[in-house]
Amino acid sequence: MHPFRCYLVQKSGETASGSIQNHSFGDPPPGEVTIQVQYSSLNYKDALAATGHPGVARHFPHVPGIDAAGVVVESHSPDFPEGTEVLATGHELGVERWGGWSEQLRCPAEWLVRRPSGLTQFEAMTLGTAGFTAAQCVMALIHAGIDPTRGPIAVTGATGGVGSVAVQILSQLGYEVAAISGKADRAEWLRSLGTRSVISRQEFQSVPNRPLLSATWAGAVDTVGGATLATLLRSVMHRGCVAACGVVGGADLPTTVYPFILRGITLAGIDSVWCPDDRRRMIWDRLAGSWKPAQLRELATEITLDQVASAVASILKGEIAGRVVVRI
Repeated sequence: MHPFRCYLVQKSGETASGSIQNHSFGDPPPGEVTIQVQYSSLNYKDALAATGHPGVARHFPHVPGIDAAGVVVESHSPDFPEGTEVLATGHELGVERWGGWSEQLRCPAEWLVRRPSGLTQFEAMTLGTAGFTAAQCVMALIHAGIDPTRGPIAVTGATGGVGSVAVQILSQLGYEVAAISGKADRAEWLRSLGTRSVISRQEFQSVPNRPLLSATWAGAVDTVGGATLATLLRSVMHRGCVAACGVVGGADLPTTVYPFILRGITLAGIDSVWCPDDRRRMIWDRLAGSWKPAQLRELATEITLDQVASAVASILKGEIAGRVVVRI
């Protein structure tokens, strides 16, 4: 096949660096599909892969990009004939396998879903894995019986990709949302997305060191982990639920069993990588329908493949709010 451009990360010793390179594929293995990628996105996980983090990308050279949207150009799968518009998220994309920061992508057919008619490719990548994860968090709260009458929902890391989509979905479903963020300059932006109140990260973390705190939240979406998640668990109401999907604040969980055995709360772990395929299709259909954020465009900053290096530096510094869509 013809050569195509990709953002290739190479590692020399302990140093990883990326650049735009030309690449080409040989004949596809049975069951694999080749996609002409039109859009991808930038996630924190992609930034780690682009800088050689061993817990994300283990094999080099490597192409990051855990999300991709495009058109099938070569296929041995009857489910995805040539010309089909598809989305690829999760699985080993951008981690064990080369990802979406490339004009062409090749992956197993079972990793794909057809683009729902309610989303353009740009909109699908504005959501991407972040929006998919946010929707799973909301589903976990609903499954735990947390409806809008139960009380307010806290969303941590609210200016990030997962948090900002979760704020919109929850608000549209009638929940009272409190956004917890370290970006004071984004308070009005968060209110424009539907949050009722904005709490600074410092204020949220300035609490007594007790096993249980005042019962404040009916539920929560936590994108941070660590001490932030521990504080949430101690302040959730009886029979509440916390959906946890992030680790940027640390992998340790400094808490006790008291919130679980005295308040009967649920800690729901959210995994977007190996979500079952039937559930994955159902979530995308919901995101394209009644759960589609009304202000989805307000979340997106569009860049080109040539701009990803500078965007990686920005996201690692915590300078990005919302979602970054990469036009391939």
